[in-house]
Amino acid sequence: LRISFNSPNFIVCIIFYVFLFFLFLGVWPLPQTLISSTERFHLSPQAFYFGYGRQSAAQQGCSVLDAAFKRYFALIFPDYTSDGTLPFNVDKQFTVEVSVDHNDCDGYPNESSSERYNLSVFSGRASLKAVTVWGALRGLESFSQLVYQDDFGSYFVNKTDIKDFPRFQFRGILLDTSRHYLPVQAILKTLDAMAYSKFNVFHWHIVDDPSFPYQSRTFPDLSSKGAFHPMTHIYTQSDVRRVISHARMRGIRVLPEFDSPGHTKSWGKGQPDLLTPCYKGGIPSGTFGPINPALPSTYHFMATLFKEVSVVFPDSYIHLGGDEVDFSCWKSNPYVRAFMQKMGFGSDFTKLEAFYMENIVNITSALNKTSIVWQDVFDYHERIPKDTVLHIWKGTPASYYAELSRMTKAGMRVVLAAPWYINHISYGQDWHNYYTVQPLNFSGTEEQKKLVIGGEVCMWGEYVDATNLTPRLWPRASAAAERLWSDEKQTSNVDMAFPRLQDFRCKLVRRGIQAEPLYVGHCKQEYQGI
Repeated sequence: LRISFNSPNFIVCIIFYVFLFFLFLGVWPLPQTLISSTERFHLSPQAFYFGYGRQSAAQQGCSVLDAAFKRYFALIFPDYTSDGTLPFNVDKQFTVEVSVDHNDCDGYPNESSSERYNLSVFSGRASLKAVTVWGALRGLESFSQLVYQDDFGSYFVNKTDIKDFPRFQFRGILLDTSRHYLPVQAILKTLDAMAYSKFNVFHWHIVDDPSFPYQSRTFPDLSSKGAFHPMTHIYTQSDVRRVISHARMRGIRVLPEFDSPGHTKSWGKGQPDLLTPCYKGGIPSGTFGPINPALPSTYHFMATLFKEVSVVFPDSYIHLGGDEVDFSCWKSNPYVRAFMQKMGFGSDFTKLEAFYMENIVNITSALNKTSIVWQDVFDYHERIPKDTVLHIWKGTPASYYAELSRMTKAGMRVVLAAPWYINHISYGQDWHNYYTVQPLNFSGTEEQKKLVIGGEVCMWGEYVDATNLTPRLWPRASAAAERLWSDEKQTSNVDMAFPRLQDFRCKLVRRGIQAEPLYVGHCKQEYQGI
C-alpha cells in the first residue's frame, strides 16, 4: 500500500495508519519480512513455556538459551509474581519451541556468527528456528516485543510470521569509560538495552587521556596511578569478566580499545619512559606528548600489554586507535628527530606515526587478532594488513562518503561511525538524523559496498556519566539500530517510523530503561522503578 502523506483523503490515511499499527508496531528494528494477522491468542504465564525442538542441536543445559528463557519470561510477563497470584485466567498452554542448527552454547559470538532466524506464531505454539543460538536470541527478542496487554491486563500475541536477518554484521555501541568512569552496573544496563535493539558489538573505549581504569595484571601501576581513584574507579579483572559474560549471554561481542600513540596521558603516570618528553628552548618542559615511537622499550611494553589483553578479551578484534596524534611534542624532541633522520623519514611526522602503528598492528597480528583502527591510519597511507578494519569517525556526509569510496576501493573493510556521534544533542527530534543515514550511498561497485561491514553509535564521555548515559543514548541509538538491521527501502520514512519508535520507547521504559521521550505524549506504563 502506497500513499502520499500530503494526500487529502483523510479516511485512507487513517486506514493506512491502522494498517501500519497492526502490521508493524510490534517489533523494533523492523524485521526483513513480517506478516501479521488480527487473529490473536491469549497467553497466561501459568501455562506458558519455552522449550527445545526435537531436532535442535542445542538442548536443555545450553547456558545461553536456558538463561534467555528465564530472562524473556520475566520481560514478557512483568506483572507475574512468584506466588502465582495473577488477575488472569489460566488458558490453554502456549509453548515457544526453539531449534538451532549448531550447538554453540559454550562459545562467543564472532564476526561470522549468523543471526538469521524464522519465527512463526500460531494457536498454542510459536516456532523459532535459527542457525545459531545468537540468531535464536534475536528471535526471542522479536517474540517478546510481539506480546502485548489489553486494557484489562490480559496478555496476547497475534498470528505472525517473520523471516529475519541483519542488513549489516557489525552493529556497535561505543562507551567511553575514561573521561567519566561508568560503574559496571551502568554498562550491564546498556548491554541489556543493546540486546533489545539488536546491537551486537560493545566497543569499550576503556582508557584515554583523563584516566586508565583498566586494572592490568601485568602492569598494575597503570590503574593504581592512572585511574581517577585506584580502588573505586577501576575495572578489575573480575569486573571485565562480568561484562564479557553478560554480553555473551545476550549475543554481544566485547571489542576493547587501547588507543595509542595519542590519547595516552594517563598511561604515562604508571609507566615511566613510555610518553615522549616535550622540549622548549632545547630543554625538557616537564610536559609529555604521545607515546615515544623511537624507543625499543615502547614496543616491548605494548607487546606485553596486548598479550594480556588478547587473553582477557576473547573477541578476535582489538581496537588500536591511531587517531588525533599531536605531532608538536615529537617535533620538539631532539632524540625523536634524530631517530627520524636515522630512519629516513626526514621531517614527515606522518611517516613516524605510520612506523609506530605498523609495529603495533604487527604485534596484534602475531596474537591472531584482527586490528581495527580509526581512519587516520588509512589517511596517512600506513602499511597495514588487508584484514585490518578501518573506522570512519569524522567529516560531513560528503567527506565520509568519499572516504568510504577510497577505503573500499583499496579493498579494506570499513565500519561507519561518523553520522552516529550520539553524544551530541540538539533540541527537537534529532533521531531523524540518525535514522535517515544511508551507509551505502557512496560511489563504488557492489563488491566495494560489501566491504562496509556495519556501523557504530558513539557515546563519548566528556559530558556523560552514569547520571545521563541512558536517557541520552536511548531511544536515539535505536534509530541507528534499525538503519543497521532493517531493509533500507522499508524503513526510509521518519513519519512512518515515529509511532513505532514511540511504542518501542515505551517498551524500554517498561523494562526499566530510562529512555527519554521522543515528543509530547505518554506511555501506558510509566515511571515504574524510576
